[in-house]
Amino acid sequence: MPLRGTLPTYIVLLGPPGVGKGTQAKIIAEKTGLPHVSSGDLFRENMKQKTELGQLAQTYINKGELVPDDVTIAMIRARLSCPDCMEGALLDGFPRTPAQADALAKMLTDFGGKVDHAPCIIASEATLVERLSGRWTCREQGHIFHEVYNPSREPGVCDIDGSELYQRDDDKAETVKRRIQVYAEQTAPLIAYYRQRGLLVEIDGARPVEEVTADLLAVLKTK
Repeated sequence: MPLRGTLPTYIVLLGPPGVGKGTQAKIIAEKTGLPHVSSGDLFRENMKQKTELGQLAQTYINKGELVPDDVTIAMIRARLSCPDCMEGALLDGFPRTPAQADALAKMLTDFGGKVDHAPCIIASEATLVERLSGRWTCREQGHIFHEVYNPSREPGVCDIDGSELYQRDDDKAETVKRRIQVYAEQTAPLIAYYRQRGLLVEIDGARPVEEVTADLLAVLKTK
């Protein structure tokens, strides 16, 4: 059901790596009926389907360059123009900068809406590092375990196929800390952007999933 009468509802969900943003996005999309529009998924799908925008993005990626804003924005616009987004959408991974946020605001006026909420799920660096650096992956089929939250019965061995568990480079503590630092540096201006507009609400992501979901839903029901 739409959250605001007949007007489309647009939500920008923010949060650092490891805070559970992806999990919450799926739950909130289910409970509100709003499609979960993930910029990462959108890029992968466009490149996989070899759409015009996907091929254009691929040329930049192949050269090791950042995909220009106009390509990213065009991809988002195309997705938000789809029939399932008529009542709004939950945006995840876009915008990433104030310039993109301005472009989104202009775009949404064309769809008769605006960003209604920008909830930001937060947690301490120690919590994020524990969550991400505790992950171990099965070499054969990619099953994922966690030292604290989902340990394998036998250390270093996958419960499902018996293959070796290893830690990916991007799950190692040093890399995780760098990812968190980069996120903080890159998104600080965006967080300030939505805070200045009275749209940002911080949600404590260190608690159980159900409690975080309840707080998010409470925020999204306000006007």
